[in-house]
Amino acid sequence: MVHQTAQDTMQAAGLYNLREEDATGRGRVLVLDRNWTTTAQGVPAGASVDCLTEVLLSAVKIGE
Repeated sequence: MVHQTAQDTMQAAGLYNLREEDATGRGRVLVLDRNWTTTAQGVPAGASVDCLTEVLLSAVKIGE
């Protein structure tokens, strides 16, 4: 999923404590979220969590 869409979906569900990381381990900053694909998230899809729960989103640049 495009990283921006993943963030929008989580925010629509009331989750705003989102943290993101470069899944390649290179430590790059995700500046243009639409240029990245979310590859993993710290909370399983569909899980019920408190709105204060921090969710880690891992992403790679589209095409990598």
